[in-house]
Amino acid sequence: MELITEINPTLLNELSAIVGSSHILQSREDREIYGQDETEDLQFMPAVVVKPATAGEVSSILRLANREKIAVTPRGAGTGLSGGALPVFGGIVLSTERLNRILEIDERNLQATVEPGVINQVFRDAVEARGLFYPPDPASRGSCFLGGNLAENAGGPKAVKYGTTKDYVLNCEVVLPTGEIIWTGANVLKNSTGYNLTQLIIGSEGTLGIITKIVFRLIPLPTQNLLMLVPFFSPEKACEAVSAVFRAGFTPSAMEFMERDAIDFVLKFVDVKIPVKEEHMAHLLIEVDGHDLEVLFKDCERISEIMYSHECDEVMFADTAQQKSDLWRMRRAVGEAVKSHSVYKEEDTVVPRAELPVLLRGVKEIGRKYGFKSVCYGHAGDGNLHVNIIRDNMSEEDWNHKVPMGIREIFHLCVQLKGTISGEHGIGYVQKTYMDIPFNTSQLAIQKGIKTLFDPNGILNPGKMFV
Repeated sequence: MELITEINPTLLNELSAIVGSSHILQSREDREIYGQDETEDLQFMPAVVVKPATAGEVSSILRLANREKIAVTPRGAGTGLSGGALPVFGGIVLSTERLNRILEIDERNLQATVEPGVINQVFRDAVEARGLFYPPDPASRGSCFLGGNLAENAGGPKAVKYGTTKDYVLNCEVVLPTGEIIWTGANVLKNSTGYNLTQLIIGSEGTLGIITKIVFRLIPLPTQNLLMLVPFFSPEKACEAVSAVFRAGFTPSAMEFMERDAIDFVLKFVDVKIPVKEEHMAHLLIEVDGHDLEVLFKDCERISEIMYSHECDEVMFADTAQQKSDLWRMRRAVGEAVKSHSVYKEEDTVVPRAELPVLLRGVKEIGRKYGFKSVCYGHAGDGNLHVNIIRDNMSEEDWNHKVPMGIREIFHLCVQLKGTISGEHGIGYVQKTYMDIPFNTSQLAIQKGIKTLFDPNGILNPGKMFV
């Protein structure tokens, strides 16, 4: 079915009547801003940007779009890395930025109800002020929206101990593409009532419905943490040390991997000073948290012994809050640092953590085969390796043809290792041509059938996830 990509004056008047003319953006400059996210250097121009403030307004917009067969692309903060918020079919960009209220923090039940336009860090700060904790902490937590976190099932460093976004969502209010407003579950910790629509919506990348309210579960805030930086002479040895920690019975609250190139890029990008010897080829950033500092020190001592058994150099502890902040700022800035150097493609590979050394070696071998350089870092504790393929001076021909062939080989390797092609960034626009690698024809048909059931006219976030 062909979608309408442009908005005529009559339709524009209808949209203005729904949200008010001050919440409609039409200028080229505005449309350019909303036509891109953090994915490579891609840009697609919407016909109009609409900013609703209630579920009712979202419902009216989708009813209009469904009636007229207009493409609608939901958008949060635009921090995505897979092109999930790119309006590839033009039409309407529906921004959730005005849906930005924390509606309730229920301390009795350790729950909170929020709207999707709340910034991750704002929410975390609000619950931490009450001694509560919302763990999912993507690198963009200072700017990304919670609705987008749900759409991509965002993770972050804390996922290794605490899980990803999906582990904290109890219920969602969702507007379907046809305009109906539904709740997907119940505000309870156990629910064995019918299909789990809540978990179906999470990670669906805005293709099945638009989230307008979220009910999160919360946990008590850990009061203590320790952080150490461990340099290695071999990236493979660093990766081998990761699974050894878990086999020894420890679960760090974060366990991050950065190879040498990632460190070099970020130290030029942020004002952080750490001692890096010429022979240091990788680092692990390891955090433990809890409530008993003595127990945490003992855990760190044992983890350090495991590190030394895998041929690391001297383990460095962050002694102050400022040192901890600097190390985390360094880790979270890697992606931005690489992007400031060159356009790049970021692959979000994930394998069982014990297979990380094999994946890392394979990525480098494939890069040599196809002539590209990669910078690798990521959430080693849960096997999630971000592979940044740097364009530098590659020709247009090689960038558009050789690199995708190499990415396909990397993804095949992930699946061979019992992993998959995205751990937390989603499929979106840029990875959809690789969906035949983790899924066979029957699996893809089931997923496409779900999409058709929710969105019979295919108006919502078209051009994403599936070819």
